[in-house]
Amino acid sequence: MKQNNTSKKRSGMPRLLILLALALFLIAYLTLPAVSRPINRAAAVLGSANVDAVVEYIRSFGAYAMVFSFFLMVFSSVAAPLPAFLITLSNAAIFGWWQGAILSWSSAMAGAALCFFISRGLGRDMVERFAGKGALASVETYFEKYGSRTVLVCRLLPFVSFDAVSYFAGLTPIRFIAFFVATGIGQLPATVVYSYVGGMLTGGVKYLVTGLLCIFSLGILGTIFKQLYNDRQAKKAGNAHE
Repeated sequence: MKQNNTSKKRSGMPRLLILLALALFLIAYLTLPAVSRPINRAAAVLGSANVDAVVEYIRSFGAYAMVFSFFLMVFSSVAAPLPAFLITLSNAAIFGWWQGAILSWSSAMAGAALCFFISRGLGRDMVERFAGKGALASVETYFEKYGSRTVLVCRLLPFVSFDAVSYFAGLTPIRFIAFFVATGIGQLPATVVYSYVGGMLTGGVKYLVTGLLCIFSLGILGTIFKQLYNDRQAKKAGNAHE
């Protein structure tokens, strides 16, 4: 019995710490303009789907631009579904394609790890409220179909939500090291391609590629909202039969 109680306490500690951190963040966001203002600004810039605006925003941090870009990528991962590809393209334009690729890949890995541990610590009910029930449901079928290979497969598919995969993986028995390695391998090709292309884009071609990537992002959002709608309809139908 003592061992069971100790196990329960240990398993509950990460959850309590994550909830405390989220609560403190929410309080700071709601009460401190110094916290809410830059977060709202970052979300607005990423939500604009304008690469030039993101480039200018990151460059405005001067010598700390690379550090800021790192945390901006992590922020976009946790606050799904902000478009992370805008940061990848911007990193390539600012730092060069290979340095931008390293920065984008490493920061995306950090964001994925954070999503994984948030999900593992909070459990599905809390994560559905935090990340969205539709987002999790949109990738659940992939986990059912591909099992242990799901993370690698989904990382190679540009139309599957990066953040939703990270959150859902935390709800499965998959070990973190397996998740992390699969994420690193699967994310690398897309990061290199986006960075290489982003470093060469100019004029109308840049807007064309950005537009296509935005369509991909909207497709992901559409899938998430469709799944959420279907879940609600199924729930209503179930309640009607009871």
